[in-house]
Amino acid sequence: MILAGDIGGTSTRLGRFELAGGNPVLLAAEKYSSRDHAGLEPILRAFLAAHPGRVQSACFGIAGPVVDGRAQTPNLPWVIEEASVSAALGGGQVWLINDLEANAFGVGVLGTADLVDLNPGAAGDPQGNAAIISAGTGLGEAGFFFDGQRLRPFAGEGGHATFAPLDEEQAALAAHLRGKFGHVSVERVLSGPGLVEIYQFLCATGRAPENPSLANKPREALAGAIAHGALTGNCATCQRAVEMFVRVYGAEAGNLALKLKATRSVFVGGGIAPKLLPKLREPAFLEAFLDKGRMRALLEPVPVRVILNDDAALLGAALCAALRSGQTTHAWLHA
Repeated sequence: MILAGDIGGTSTRLGRFELAGGNPVLLAAEKYSSRDHAGLEPILRAFLAAHPGRVQSACFGIAGPVVDGRAQTPNLPWVIEEASVSAALGGGQVWLINDLEANAFGVGVLGTADLVDLNPGAAGDPQGNAAIISAGTGLGEAGFFFDGQRLRPFAGEGGHATFAPLDEEQAALAAHLRGKFGHVSVERVLSGPGLVEIYQFLCATGRAPENPSLANKPREALAGAIAHGALTGNCATCQRAVEMFVRVYGAEAGNLALKLKATRSVFVGGGIAPKLLPKLREPAFLEAFLDKGRMRALLEPVPVRVILNDDAALLGAALCAALRSGQTTHAWLHA
């Protein structure tokens, strides 16, 4: 069997797969709270106890950089190594990859129903590169380069690059966050915790009133509550925070598209985008994406697609394991 994992700062999802027509098919899956466990190995043991079988190959998408088969997760106190994971699985082949690289592999097995277009009518360049950006517990960025025949996914850590404010209010936000954290990465703004930081900045600086119903919410529930308040129209401060978040999201997606010359497509993944889809479909996101001065014309034909399938990273990790172990080839992506 193929074992795949999507390992994030909030939750770890594991799946057991088999191949059908070269594509991974999910047979069983479990979701675990990452912070309730000391590392990946105890979760693997729990999964295999519930779903026994010999693991032929495995791949895990990790929310953080992977160097020489080792990952130290920035949003979890874990160190994960291919050798120790392989030992825990009885010696099967194991690969650790960045979680956005796993998402990129997963794009290759998604259908049209799994995607929503934010730039209708854009055709893209079939010979161009592509990019993927995903805001969730953190911010991930990755790319695909076109080798003349196929798209090849590769990892990136652009979410930890420095946040670039778009206007005076965002500059004030950056200064506010600099006082708390020192370096202000894009992830400090463009993530679930980042949405909370935007809301609290607006309240703390007197730019908007605090919503009394949010005052005693536990921090881990605040991002969802802010998004809900914005989408229902029940909280003007929440709406303002989400509108700033959406502009930053569009601008950073455009930055990534330019850096990778992603003229084929830009994918927006992660857990936040589907929840904020009505806001992403408003003009602010796409206008911030396109607002690149002389390079606007380069980005106008680029499709921007939100990934709705929550299993994309898990499917991608399974496909990566199948490709690298030689169990399959794939018409669209290549290991």
